[in-house]
Amino acid sequence: MTWLVVGLGNPGDQYAATRHNVGQMVIDHLAKRHSVKLSSHKSRTEIAAYKLGVGIDAHSIILAKSKSYMNETGGPIKALANFYSVAPEKIIILHDELDIPFSAIRAKVAGGDNGHNGLKSLTSSFDTPDYFRVRLGIGRPMGEQDPADFVLKQFSKEEKRTLGEFIDRAADCVEFLIEKGLDLTQSKFNS
Repeated sequence: MTWLVVGLGNPGDQYAATRHNVGQMVIDHLAKRHSVKLSSHKSRTEIAAYKLGVGIDAHSIILAKSKSYMNETGGPIKALANFYSVAPEKIIILHDELDIPFSAIRAKVAGGDNGHNGLKSLTSSFDTPDYFRVRLGIGRPMGEQDPADFVLKQFSKEEKRTLGEFIDRAADCVEFLIEKGLDLTQSKFNS
């Protein structure tokens, strides 16, 4: 059984440490955790693969980051899913979420895009919203700051102190979701 785990974000060093790329940070963390290296794939993505579990119950995991911008994520991820014959119900999308406090995690399946261009692109490309989402809370900007600017800024000094723990917990959430299912994952992680 193959799962596709996708971290949303924008390509390039100027975006790597921004709030909008927290999903890709979790992918990098999972790759490091399992000592696998992300490499270029013809679908315009970077991927790495590992096994979760042992024996006949093991799951094949493909970690992925799109090389295209957030609003064009759907095409490369759809091409990758087709290449590995992964249906939407075996896809987990990790993405930043303004409407959740910083470091809170919410796992769910399906739903709207809530104005998130990465989710909008994925839903359009797959012609369905029926994929798993691990929503990673980044909070809303204070005062008058435009949310579009806020998501493209780096985490604050205060947030950076606990960012590593947040990313580690998000990685745990992904693997728990694959092994234990949505209901138990929501009970454990939807703080």
